[in-house]
Amino acid sequence: MAMKIMTLTDAAVERINEIIEDSNKPVTGVRVGVKNAGCAGMAYTLSYIDAPVAGDDHVEQAGVHVYVEPKATLFLLGTVMDFEETDLKAGFTFKNPNQTGECGCGESVQLKPADLKALAEARASA
Repeated sequence: MAMKIMTLTDAAVERINEIIEDSNKPVTGVRVGVKNAGCAGMAYTLSYIDAPVAGDDHVEQAGVHVYVEPKATLFLLGTVMDFEETDLKAGFTFKNPNQTGECGCGESVQLKPADLKALAEARASA
């Protein structure tokens, strides 16, 4: 079976649903990407969108829609998105098999591109 572009934990699905319900403007899903940032090189980005962006990879799980920027898919293949809450902070986390390191402060990560064949298979089965 082909690797999925991205999967969500139940906690992430629940939190995205809460955000959509609590939003005072229309939100149809979340858009995930990566940007150059920090001392390790890259950081995850997350935004709430009211319409899909053409060309994005689309993941639907338990009625929640996640769109992945095309340039980010190569770095996010196989990632599990979670929502974690501790006494000190709450936020989305990414368990990414393509992550090779992170900076000490946790602001940025080192990511290697996924295998192109695996990416093609994941897109074909999406």
